[in-house]
Amino acid sequence: MTSPVEPFRVLIVTDDPIARAGLASLLQEQPEVTVAAQVSGDADLLEAYETSQADVILWDLGWNSEAALDQLTDVRELRLPVAVLLAGVEEAAAALTAGARGLLLRNTDTSQLAAALAAVASGLTVLDPVLSGAVPPGREPTLAQPVEEMTPREREVLQLLADGLPNRAIAERLSISEHTVKFHVNAIMSKLGARTRTEAVTRAARLGLLVL
Repeated sequence: MTSPVEPFRVLIVTDDPIARAGLASLLQEQPEVTVAAQVSGDADLLEAYETSQADVILWDLGWNSEAALDQLTDVRELRLPVAVLLAGVEEAAAALTAGARGLLLRNTDTSQLAAALAAVASGLTVLDPVLSGAVPPGREPTLAQPVEEMTPREREVLQLLADGLPNRAIAERLSISEHTVKFHVNAIMSKLGARTRTEAVTRAARLGLLVL
């Protein structure tokens, strides 16, 4: 039997108050996410991170990202777990150089965003596949391969786990029994060496097994 999903805390950073509110509203719909605080880019980020007891920082660089990248660079040496939302691929290399551990596009699906944030909170590096070609040579994360390859059905179940669906909803989506879903979930966790569903999702994100 898997352990309950433990919510992780997110600090949202962006200069646009409407964007902050929108991201908070979307993320609060994800059961594994708690929005700990919302601040602008010129706030004292370390203080906000410590005060809010956040596990990960989501920084929307906005459409005019130059100032935001400068602010991110200023706190690079703090080595905070920061995932950034980018308007385009041309910002990816600069964001990685500035210290971001997660690079995602602004149109990333909310459930997939939550999975990526969970991975960054666990100390992993996450890149949207669309952005991987924009990363400078030698800067790509080293991705290990799973010990045992997953079946197509296990990959389907894994993706739905990342989307936050419980076993019953997965069973309905795939037209299989809950017992079969539990079998697949246990197989996925075994292959990934994970003890919980959240850990399985974060490791799968690290291995590039999820569509982010």
